[in-house]
Amino acid sequence: MLKNQVEKYITMQKDSVELHNEEKEYAERQGLLHGVEVKGLESDARFADAYVERGDKETEEFLGEESFGFLNHPIAYFKERKNEFMYLESKWFDLVGVDAVSLEKDDVFGTYDVMLGLKLQKKYESGIKKYLEENLNGEGSRYDLMFDGNEGVWSLNFALNGLESYREDLLIRMLIIWSTAFFSGLQSL
Repeated sequence: MLKNQVEKYITMQKDSVELHNEEKEYAERQGLLHGVEVKGLESDARFADAYVERGDKETEEFLGEESFGFLNHPIAYFKERKNEFMYLESKWFDLVGVDAVSLEKDDVFGTYDVMLGLKLQKKYESGIKKYLEENLNGEGSRYDLMFDGNEGVWSLNFALNGLESYREDLLIRMLIIWSTAFFSGLQSL
């Protein structure tokens, strides 16, 4: 499925296509760039035009819209502000079949949790669960998965602490890139 999504994106572009380095490398490996001029984009700019907002976890009150620079905070930002969550929308999520992403510090388990919409059909439930169980294996790894029939999207919550390269000092944008890239592996179901 990821290959189909990247191929569709490439064919929708006119004379040249803009891809971040990770997507460009993937497209090259899949043989999707024959005769296509590619402008490489730096990964750091991936979310430059993203919509980022902070909210209150308890009341869901809007606390503020943030610029791209907010994503350069270390994830420990949420350790210091336990009442806040971040919500992020980006056009680049479409390539990996992910809807908007939220991030917060879990009060009970003390983990950093990502919540996202996963654009896969309901029939892939067993494959999704198998993928999660095989790939979320760090300390504090856990997940919740529920299909929303009205939206046709999987609601997925998982602890970042379960990703192999997780560290609390990493930048929010890097963790968002990792978490969406992690789920791009599901697109081969």
